[in-house]
Amino acid sequence: MKLKLLLFFLLISNTLFAQDTLFARKLVDTLTSPYFWGRGYAKDGVQKAAVFLSAQLKSYGVKPMDGKNFLQDFSYPVNTFPSKMEVTVNGKQLKPGKDFIVSPDSRGVTGTGQLIKKDSTHFIDQQNRIILSLEDKLTWSVEGKTLDYTVIQVDKKAIKETPVTLSVAIENKLIPDFKTANICGIVKGTSKPDSIIVITAHYDHLGGMGNKTYFPGANDNASGIAELMGLARYYAKNPLPFSVAFICFSGEEAGLLGSKYFTQNPLIALKNIRFLINLDLNGTGVDGITVVNASVYPKEFTTIQQINKENNYFVKVAPRGKAANSDHYFFTEQGVPAFFIYTLGGIKAYHDVFDISATLPLNKYAELFNLIVKFNSRIAGSR
Repeated sequence: MKLKLLLFFLLISNTLFAQDTLFARKLVDTLTSPYFWGRGYAKDGVQKAAVFLSAQLKSYGVKPMDGKNFLQDFSYPVNTFPSKMEVTVNGKQLKPGKDFIVSPDSRGVTGTGQLIKKDSTHFIDQQNRIILSLEDKLTWSVEGKTLDYTVIQVDKKAIKETPVTLSVAIENKLIPDFKTANICGIVKGTSKPDSIIVITAHYDHLGGMGNKTYFPGANDNASGIAELMGLARYYAKNPLPFSVAFICFSGEEAGLLGSKYFTQNPLIALKNIRFLINLDLNGTGVDGITVVNASVYPKEFTTIQQINKENNYFVKVAPRGKAANSDHYFFTEQGVPAFFIYTLGGIKAYHDVFDISATLPLNKYAELFNLIVKFNSRIAGSR
């Protein structure tokens, strides 16, 4: 009889694990779909994502942080590429994203020219003010300004001979006040609502480069949003004595702008935050996790290590010091204790068109989820 009960509970546990993993996979699939167009600056990508994620939080039973609206509006300048994106080198038309990218601060340009070799990897079209560079890997980003020239980065594998001729049709649009929003929700504590644990992740990504190519952003950072949403769903059903808040930041790829805006215009008292956990690049984990700010908060880092040792979640919990590499940073600068957790191993795709859901393993989703739940309980109980 005991054996039957044990098998029964193991079956339930495995079923719940499968459901959680399927939940995460479905969410990553959705966020990386063409509808959201890289959650960026064309085709209303980031705005569509904000509407979708706000509706998700509401469906779980999470409440708006300000009691009225999940969205905290703000804006910033951004250079966008919503339309033409055509590059031909030596008569060969290159594929946007796969064969080439333009630097995110490039101006638009249309023309044909001759390339002059400057060194083994750089070539200049002086007439059209274009710099062509050969790269081992194409890595895109976001800029809030436009230069008076154009930089085209070409994958070395895309062309076999020395670049000599160039034909381009590239359109850009500088938006001085691109409108976006942070998504802010909270599950109020049952007895200590003014003591708050905060879970954060950025939902924006790079958007599109031209009207046919977008950057899906599966690991960066649909994976972190999947963890956050799973935790939001869990805590809405299982409220704790203390409050648990959730912030999905926009503007991270443009320079941590959403988290900076929130810390300058907080919807909760920053002094009431017991601890903040920022989730970014959470789609792998076969080689463990890294905890940024581990040396800044050694007591809390020891707690994470103990939980991991007790449960064998990860092969390694690597410490890292202070770093301005994700949305935890401006909170730390305001005196809010915070960790930034990212997973290790697996895929190498980053800020490119190959960061897709189909190749993202999500093999440690449940382990990270359980580690955070246990950590939150211990941290809140230490006060």
